Amino acid sequence: MAERFVKHATFTVERTYNASLASVYQAWSDPEAKARWFSKADIFDFRVGGREYSSGGPPEGPVFTFDACYQEIVPEQRIVYTYTLDMGETRISASLTTVELIPVEEGTKLVFTEQGAFFDGHDTPEIREHGTGEMLDALGKSL
Repeated sequence: MAERFVKHATFTVERTYNASLASVYQAWSDPEAKARWFSKADIFDFRVGGREYSSGGPPEGPVFTFDACYQEIVPEQRIVYTYTLDMGETRISASLTTVELIPVEEGTKLVFTEQGAFFDGHDTPEIREHGTGEMLDALGKSL
């Protein structure tokens, strides 16, 4: 029997974009804008209590499923959501994420903080933090 364990971790990734608060917020809140830098959602209900769901992956597999629920939304300031991530039939993590948008002279500073529980070594905080950095870089390119 495989060893079962949970690794808890918190990480923060920051980016500053040469874009307005409204533009950065729209990149998160509009399904077409978000699909330009994140996976295209099968369900996108951007409101408190709403759900975002997407499933997919490379042709050779595995399929990853992102299933989120929005907990708080303060337009152009803060987005808070909880989500699970599955790889095939295996749940690999559950997280609480806070996205803060802060006006700065250069445009908008985004502070992304994730508090996660990573299950049985299927994913790690280090891998997730690296992937988050790449995701936020893709967001920057889309702006």
